[in-house]
Amino acid sequence: MHPFSYMAPATVDEAVSLLAEYGDRARCIAGGTDILVQARGGRYDLEAIVDVKKIPELMALEVDARGLNIGAAVPCCRIYEDQDIRAGYPGLIDAAELIGGIQIQSRASLGGNLCNSAPSADGIPPLIVHSAVAHISGPKGNRQVPVEQFCSGPGQNVLDRGEILVSLYIPNPTSGFGASYERFIPRNEMDIAVAAVGSSVVLANGTIESARIALASVAPTPVFAVEAAKSLIGKAATDTNIQAASSLAAAAASPINDMRGTISQRKHLIGVLTQRTLNKGISRAQGAS
Repeated sequence: MHPFSYMAPATVDEAVSLLAEYGDRARCIAGGTDILVQARGGRYDLEAIVDVKKIPELMALEVDARGLNIGAAVPCCRIYEDQDIRAGYPGLIDAAELIGGIQIQSRASLGGNLCNSAPSADGIPPLIVHSAVAHISGPKGNRQVPVEQFCSGPGQNVLDRGEILVSLYIPNPTSGFGASYERFIPRNEMDIAVAAVGSSVVLANGTIESARIALASVAPTPVFAVEAAKSLIGKAATDTNIQAASSLAAAAASPINDMRGTISQRKHLIGVLTQRTLNKGISRAQGAS
């Protein structure tokens, strides 16, 4: 890793200008828990690091009647320490408390986790099942992208030259909403998921009005398991219906064999984790602790 310039813009426009100038030879740093390791390992040949933690919009964390706005650089600890977020967005809390250890959580952000775009990212499935939208700024202006459309490949995403993720917006959950995220890892903490699932449901009179299911570590990008979720809509929250959706989620996975797991193991895990997260999401929707 050769020397590079460190820059700390104070506005989104300044950051966009720097990223547009340097192109692929510049990267943003929020927590630095991914980019510094990758730069040291030779993944990037950088001329500039753009520190975004001095930009107010990227450090904002706001909860109101409309929803939740998370600045792209807000560390995970600020998310799980917020009681309003804990009450309304349980799937996010599940992930924020899992990303690394406590020291990492004081630096790492859900925005950075999304921009790193790893297929195994813990933060992405919960964002998907909470219907999060990425707010992006760049040389051509602002645009919004649903999180399920953000990742385009392993470590790749839809950000063009000069663009920066500013924030993540999540609408206020409706009555009867519940969500959950779980992963399987070889160790108790600070490991990469072999397989992971986030699920959310909206219940009304015992019937599932809507559902979302997202998978990690079982495809080149996080998977939005649309058919599995659709299979639950209009049905009762029974074990039979949940099992059927879990089987469809496993079918949506396209994992590989590697040192952490096999294809068959990962597909099995997706079925198990989908069943667990749906049951926990339903329990939370019903008001259980």
